[in-house]
Amino acid sequence: MQDRSLAAYISEVLGTLFLVMFIGVVVSLFAQTDPASGTGSDFAVIGLVHAFGLFALIMAFGSVSGGHFNPVVTISAAIQKRIDPVDAIVYILAQLSGGILGSLIVKGILVDEGRLGGYGNAEVADALGGNFQGFIVEGLGTFLLVLVICAVALNPRARQEWAPLAIGMTLGFIVMIFGPLTGGSFNPARWFGPALIGDGLEASDLVPYVLGPLAGALLATAVYRFVISGPQFAEGPEPPTSDARAVGQAVKDAEIRVRNKDKDRDKDRKAPPPPPNRK
Repeated sequence: MQDRSLAAYISEVLGTLFLVMFIGVVVSLFAQTDPASGTGSDFAVIGLVHAFGLFALIMAFGSVSGGHFNPVVTISAAIQKRIDPVDAIVYILAQLSGGILGSLIVKGILVDEGRLGGYGNAEVADALGGNFQGFIVEGLGTFLLVLVICAVALNPRARQEWAPLAIGMTLGFIVMIFGPLTGGSFNPARWFGPALIGDGLEASDLVPYVLGPLAGALLATAVYRFVISGPQFAEGPEPPTSDARAVGQAVKDAEIRVRNKDKDRDKDRKAPPPPPNRK
């Protein structure tokens, strides 16, 4: 478990600020808000902005704070004891603050376009039956996102140098797929800022945009813990990313073997002696 510093908290504010600002600008400009218009929203462009924006921000701030920028990612890390619970609370507050500040910047630079698009506010589309279907869509998207984060960024056996690109591309992909249905939030801070600034904050939206991502993140954490990094993978070869990591993994595997032998030896000592043979 790592203790975080003031620099990490500031990094989470700035990272979430820029992420929400990027999203708010591109959604305001490329998402169609007029039902009578003959053109549709360009979610390919919107998805690419999500992908490259998150990639750049993780590269910039990841070494300081870990590059969460998402409350459910922080909750997943806290469950896995990668961050102290107190630090996790500060992270979430920093992310929500960054979301609000990012939306304020969008409101300041985009007047008419921003107002029409709610400054990037995410909404459940009429194509879905309601907020419960939105809950499912947001949960599925967040499940994929958090699973990739855990499997690549938090997994010591993965090629972690690919984590920023893998995470960014995953976010861009799910936004292209699910964006037309829910706006593609998958992040309570990304939803909260534009909803608050754009006067679109409603209690009913907590179901798809808070509970949905939370459920998806918890499920992804469980799948990662019991399937991807389960005890069946305690030992074994690691992808050869560097000599230092290879040596470190070899030391860990040796320690695991020693502990397993000690446990077997203790079991043999505690086992009752076999009964004498009576002829």
